[in-house]
Amino acid sequence: MAPSDTKGALDGLLILDLSRILAGPTATQLMGDMGATVIKIENPKSNGDDTRAWGPPYAETHDGQSDLSAYFMSSNRNKYSVSADLSTEEGRELVRAIAAKADVVIENYKPGGLEKYGFDHATLCAQYPTLVYLSISGFGQDGPNRDRPGYDLMAQGYGGIMSLTGPADGQPMKVGVGIADVMCGMYATIGILAALRHRDQTGEGQYIDLSLVDSQMAWLINEGTNFLTSGQLPKRRGNAHPNIVPYEVFAASDGHILLAAGNDGQFQRMALEFDRSDLAEDARYQTNPLRIENRETLIPQIAETFAKFTAQQLLQKLQNAGVPCGPIYNVEQALTSDQAQARGMVVPVPHADTVAGEVSLLGNPLKFSATPVTFRRPPPRFGQDTQTVIEMLDIVGKSSVSDG
Repeated sequence: MAPSDTKGALDGLLILDLSRILAGPTATQLMGDMGATVIKIENPKSNGDDTRAWGPPYAETHDGQSDLSAYFMSSNRNKYSVSADLSTEEGRELVRAIAAKADVVIENYKPGGLEKYGFDHATLCAQYPTLVYLSISGFGQDGPNRDRPGYDLMAQGYGGIMSLTGPADGQPMKVGVGIADVMCGMYATIGILAALRHRDQTGEGQYIDLSLVDSQMAWLINEGTNFLTSGQLPKRRGNAHPNIVPYEVFAASDGHILLAAGNDGQFQRMALEFDRSDLAEDARYQTNPLRIENRETLIPQIAETFAKFTAQQLLQKLQNAGVPCGPIYNVEQALTSDQAQARGMVVPVPHADTVAGEVSLLGNPLKFSATPVTFRRPPPRFGQDTQTVIEMLDIVGKSSVSDG
């Protein structure tokens, strides 16, 4: 873990975070890891971000309060928590003072939801022309579904990914984590950084409109483009690949492994390694397009051959042949693997309020050579930094405010 005094690539950037749950917090945590100062506004009427109560599990705290759910901690490190009720003039005054000093505002209210408070993009961008302002919503700021609420599950359903996920003969399936939210947060980060570069070159801020459904449709990637090119609806194939064969999960005698024979040479080597020269020589399987066409006869033959070996034997033979393959880990195996340890993908972050004295978090995958990410602040307790932020930003007229 890089020293806490290391300056990140976004050092000096001030972000006013009016978002909650996962998409917006994912973006602001990522920018916080890269050195930005992130001030998270939380509503005292709801006891802060909704996800604080999305447990168990919770980090065990000395005061016994349950506001540090694992869900909340997954996307809220490197932030200051400020308690402010936008329905009160005192709360609005505090947030206005922070907005006046901010480089970026990010929010995920329903479209138009901040207008009554004067924190909508039209108002703030007019007051502060260099401001970068990003809104996240379910369906975007316009269109027929503008006013519909947006959650990850609905985005996965509406955006098409559930129709591609799950067993071929089963029901549509969501991805195991809130991937629509997470990817929306990634797009948000990219959009903000691009807008900041434009601002730094021209002095002009701008507004960014981003929706969960739009971003989910964008990462349909090859399957979306397959449909646009052919007009044929992609099929749900479980763990199989629409454009590469064999590329899926196979059962061993004691578990399962992954095989990803991405080209003809790899397929030939795989067949010969398992003494299946008949497959290597069969005219139906000579090229990837032919294997796609004939997958229904090929895959059962590979499965029958592989079932005679243990998972470790399969992996060793495939590795010997130079064929891409791998184990299928559960979460514990993945996060305790020597690879995860070597790459710092689990980080202990000191947290004085917890009984353990620290919380374990997922590491940031970005490895900068000059401006490494840092984990300077643990996920905050609700409202703990209200007075600290007032003093840090030298907000006039707010000399004393009770935290929380």
